[in-house]
Amino acid sequence: MFGRKREHVDLLAYIREGREMTQGEKLRLIISLSIPSILAQISATVMFFIDASMVGHLGAKASASIGLVETTGWLMGGLGAAANMGFSVQVAHAIGANDFERARRVLRQSLVCCLLWSLSITTVALLVSGRLPYWLGGSAEIAHDASLYFALIGVFGIFYQIEGLGGSMLKCSGNMKIPSMLNICMCLMDVIFNYLFIYILGMGVMGAALGTGLAELVTACLMMYFLLVRSDMLSLVGRPGSFKPKADVVQNAIKIGAPMGLQHLLMGGAQIVSTLIVAPLGTVAIAAHSLGITVESLCYMPGFGIAEAATTLVGQSFGAGKRKLTQSFAHMSTGLGVAVMTLMGVLMWIFASELMSLMTPVDEIIAIGAECLRIEAFAEPMFAASIVINGIFIGVGDTLRPAIMSLASMWGVRLTLAALLATTYGLPGVWTAMAIELTFRGIIFLTRLMRGGWMKMVKG
Repeated sequence: MFGRKREHVDLLAYIREGREMTQGEKLRLIISLSIPSILAQISATVMFFIDASMVGHLGAKASASIGLVETTGWLMGGLGAAANMGFSVQVAHAIGANDFERARRVLRQSLVCCLLWSLSITTVALLVSGRLPYWLGGSAEIAHDASLYFALIGVFGIFYQIEGLGGSMLKCSGNMKIPSMLNICMCLMDVIFNYLFIYILGMGVMGAALGTGLAELVTACLMMYFLLVRSDMLSLVGRPGSFKPKADVVQNAIKIGAPMGLQHLLMGGAQIVSTLIVAPLGTVAIAAHSLGITVESLCYMPGFGIAEAATTLVGQSFGAGKRKLTQSFAHMSTGLGVAVMTLMGVLMWIFASELMSLMTPVDEIIAIGAECLRIEAFAEPMFAASIVINGIFIGVGDTLRPAIMSLASMWGVRLTLAALLATTYGLPGVWTAMAIELTFRGIIFLTRLMRGGWMKMVKG
């Protein structure tokens, strides 16, 4: 393990030093950075998988209460992640340019700005939690648990933000191992805490929120320790400086993060509209939809792991002004992502029923969920392309056009088709619309990558 870590650290130094790399060295670097992130992403998915399974075994009502507000929770998390990336991409550029003092200056300011941002998101979440389930079309039988779950997730969102910021900063510095290991530990803690709160203490849906929140709290503390104390490049110990936000850093963060935030806001809104389309189909459909999404995430989490590696490599190459290296990392990362997620899609198609049966003992939910997963499996290759290429564009700070593309695809294709197909085909119709849209999104992202217009941002 140490040898592999040393190798990717040395190869990352090649970017800053302007040294040439062979195709094999580039591929090894992409893989060495991707593997820890993929493992962390998969472990996070397994965490949600186990969480959903624990709640699912409490019955369809418990699953539906979480599933109803789940997409809104993703929206909150997405807004936090956008703020984090607004600052961490700047850190990647500074490190690529060998300007470590600027990297630490951005880090200090990010701590203040992201904390304030997370407090505002938490406040809004608490204010709307009581009425949210009814706004989403939920029935009175699940509204109480759904409101309580969402409120607790909102409170613990502060720690989720800080944990995400620490992990993003470490990854953009090239350290994938520590945040990945901590995220894996968070998943293990989540399972233990959830079992304690849900089953031992009998707290049901509220126990699921408390278990996850406590795991996020512990992980956030550890992540900050490794970032602020132990990181070779970004440690602030013995390196005094101002934490006061400065106009240039904040403006750059807004330029990078605002389109991502708007994208998460409108994409989250689209997910909420999707929930509104599914809600009238009944409690079984809501539960199958929620559990099916959790199962499907096993397929696309590796894509997000490779995308994180691509953001780091493209970001540092961009900072170093290496145009050809930036393009090479972009193309190779995309190919790897498509290959991995195609394989995952095949496995999901084969084992759809078995995966759903791990989530719930209700035969009706298993049957409809498995049918939906097999529909979605055909979209995984192009979904991979959109995920990884979006990470590439983030690495160069190009976030506005990709956001517009994603939003146009989601609102113009998925929701339109879902509304039309749901009335005739039920939940499988909604998932057919999802598969068509993800394929379309992948095609337009791949087209933009290959045309190369985004490369105009890269000097050198």
